[in-house]
Amino acid sequence: MGVQTQTGAVQEQGIRLKFPLGIPAFEEETEFELLRPAETAPLLLLQSVRTASLCFLAVPVELVIPDYELALSPEDLAAAGFPPEQTPQPEDIELLTVLTVLREGVTANLLAPVVINKARRQAVQAVRSDTAYSHRHPVHLGDSGVYACS
Repeated sequence: MGVQTQTGAVQEQGIRLKFPLGIPAFEEETEFELLRPAETAPLLLLQSVRTASLCFLAVPVELVIPDYELALSPEDLAAAGFPPEQTPQPEDIELLTVLTVLREGVTANLLAPVVINKARRQAVQAVRSDTAYSHRHPVHLGDSGVYACS
């Protein structure tokens, strides 16, 4: 199963994720394909299934902050398909941070990580209610020559 991007169809097999609440500012976007192209590792692509021109760059949170402390509300847990009264085990989730690429550099949104329920393939971008982390945490990826979402 491929997915349509702004430059054509990607035949790479990804993981189809359901975002029941959408993504903040993109609430109508409820399905994304999580792509892991070898040529962009460790960068991952969250490609909208509905909108070919909508693709987010992401990396596992632990690559940015190894000791990141996840905080989830009962609503976030429910949106990701977990029982609201139970904290998921680390092996049950995948935690990503969305990257922003600017002329000044790359930043990671640690204030609102993407939390994936691996068993249900259901996800939520969980906006924290505290200020423990920033939505513009500096990231140093080095000179990888990576051209993603193209």
